Amino acid sequence: MSTFDDRERAYEAKFAHDADLRFRAEARRNRLLGEWAAGLLGKTGEAARTYAMTVVTSDFEEPGDEDVYRKLAGDLEGVADAATIRKKMAEMMTEARRQVVDEAK
Repeated sequence: MSTFDDRERAYEAKFAHDADLRFRAEARRNRLLGEWAAGLLGKTGEAARTYAMTVVTSDFEEPGDEDVYRKLAGDLEGVADAATIRKKMAEMMTEARRQVVDEAK
C-alpha cells in the first residue's frame, strides 16, 4: 500500500464519520425541538414523545431544515412565531451537537 492509498482511506473514513455525526446531531436536534414544541402544545408523557417522533420523521420529506420548520410552524401557529422557531432550531442544533460529541468520546 502506498501512502496515497492510506491517506485516501483515512479521508473516506473521516468523511463517513463526520456524516454519521451530522445525521445523529440533526435527528437529536429534531427530537429536542419536538419535545420543546410538545411542551408549548401542552403535551406530556407518551403524547409528548410521540409528537417529538413526528418532528423527527418530518425531516425525511426533503433535504435541509425547511420540512422541519414547516411542521413546527404549522403546529405552533399562534403559539410561536417564525423567529422564535428558527432561533430554537439553532439553539437545539448547538445542544444536539454537544450531546452527540460527548457521547462519541
